Amino acid sequence: MLLYRIHLDLRCREVRRDLADPYQMHATLCRAFVPGDQKCPPGTLLWRLEPEAAPSGDACVLVQSDTSPDWSRIDIQSWLAEQPAPGIDLHAKLSLAGLAAGRRFRYRLRANPSVCRDGKRVGLLGLENQRNWIARKGLLHGFKPDTIHSSQERMLSGRQHNGNPVRVFSALFDGMLVVENPERFVSAIRSGIGHGKAFGLGLLSVVPAQ
Repeated sequence: MLLYRIHLDLRCREVRRDLADPYQMHATLCRAFVPGDQKCPPGTLLWRLEPEAAPSGDACVLVQSDTSPDWSRIDIQSWLAEQPAPGIDLHAKLSLAGLAAGRRFRYRLRANPSVCRDGKRVGLLGLENQRNWIARKGLLHGFKPDTIHSSQERMLSGRQHNGNPVRVFSALFDGMLVVENPERFVSAIRSGIGHGKAFGLGLLSVVPAQ
């Protein structure tokens, strides 16, 4: 698993387009991982627009994938504010091979807290509902959230390639967690959590607690 932090130049028209439409951002990022004549298979990458801007004021995006990108394939002048640094090997950085139950991490997750009602996915409003949602996800994915801070509730809007509009509810979660099942936890880091991954949701970022 490789993690990249990229900075996008807000003066670039295509950057502003992609920031306004997460579905288009996903399509642009896919070009770095999949040749232009191929479709981007599900699970190729996870990404998240960070709430904090870069020191330069540029937008900051985290991108995670099992494969290395070729950023030149994006082929949009000034889309990248600077050449990205090499990817961080998360297995080595987080010592995932020897991960044991009880390990504590700080986490961040922008996700789609939701339930399915009458065949439709409905976003969960309110801190208690969102706390319960991430607690349930933790149970499924091998961790227990010790602390949960939810913020930045918003409806993300975009258009699919066929022009159909799509709206996805999102919220940003930060806090501390405890690993309960290392195998499931590592799988959650690799595959993401919840729905809306093409909208920049689901990337679980963790840093060892001090």
